Amino acid sequence: MIEVTKVASRRDRRAFLQFPLKLYKHSPYFVPPLYGDEKKIFCKNYHYYDDSEAVYFLARRDGKVVGRISGILQRKANEKWQQKRVRFTRFDSIDDQEVANALFAAVEHWAKQKGMEEVVGPLGFSDLEREGLLIEGFDQPATFEEQYNYDYYQKLIENLGYGKEVDWIEHKLYPPAKPDTRIKELREKVMKRYDLHMSDAKTSAEFIKRYKDRFFEMYDETYDQIYGAVPLTDKMKKELIKNFRLIIDIKHVAMLLDKNENPVCFGLCFPSIAKAVRKSNGHLTLPTIFRILKAVKKPEVIDLALVGVLPQYRGASVVMVDEIMRMLTEGSAEYLETLLNLEDNDSINSLWKNFEVVQHKRRRCYVKKI
Repeated sequence: MIEVTKVASRRDRRAFLQFPLKLYKHSPYFVPPLYGDEKKIFCKNYHYYDDSEAVYFLARRDGKVVGRISGILQRKANEKWQQKRVRFTRFDSIDDQEVANALFAAVEHWAKQKGMEEVVGPLGFSDLEREGLLIEGFDQPATFEEQYNYDYYQKLIENLGYGKEVDWIEHKLYPPAKPDTRIKELREKVMKRYDLHMSDAKTSAEFIKRYKDRFFEMYDETYDQIYGAVPLTDKMKKELIKNFRLIIDIKHVAMLLDKNENPVCFGLCFPSIAKAVRKSNGHLTLPTIFRILKAVKKPEVIDLALVGVLPQYRGASVVMVDEIMRMLTEGSAEYLETLLNLEDNDSINSLWKNFEVVQHKRRRCYVKKI
């Protein structure tokens, strides 16, 4: 018999955080989040709780934890998109339909209590959290920014009546065997036409100090209509800046400015720290910090975290293509991962045709009326 209970005690909180670490202990593809960051979800002053509330459940069989799940009521998202939804996230389970049934029943019951009409996910508090269920690419290592899951998760969720709402696709980008000289020509024409120039920030600290406010304003504008997006609060921005400082390297940042020094186009990449945190199960030990610093200085892989272009400067995206080329050819990285791109986002996906490209993963967001 499966018993599902709300996470209430310190022992429950520890079990909730440690369950995926045990479940994926022998997986070479799983990458844990930073354990210290995950612990914050149980703090009353967690920066997302100003506009959201969450519930956390554990499933046990004969006293042993066999699954977990969280439900999120994201009020800002519901208000923005005119929906009555609860998001599910942090779903992990053994390959057992009875366990999945019990966990999702708990979230759906909670959603009904809140007056909601649908459950959707996997989605976090914002689209800057891990999201989407992996449905293709199980033999590919996860990035630090995304969640890995076993292939049986899809069966467990779809058997419960959840259907596809959107898919994201992910790519590996390699430098082209024969670079297209027209890219640089187009870059120069675009920059001249719009009177644009690149940021001359010399360090990451200088970049953050100079652009942090305008960067977030631009992020909100360029991501406004992206699936699942919610406006960033001041607390969310502060937390993101804190996290950025650890892994950002000015070599992997591109900011295009107009003649008044206003950002019009940006590309934000991070050195992959997936290998660095895997060995310690996400605990920020001293050896882990040394591995992260090494990965930042000489990355094997680069993760493309965010890219945005103001609507009136769409042509400037060619500059971002050229900047990504620079990152790949000048540095130590073998390839760049694009992370999640909506499958129907042609304006972004069309940019990757300029590279040697491999689509290697697909993720899905599900929805169910309750």
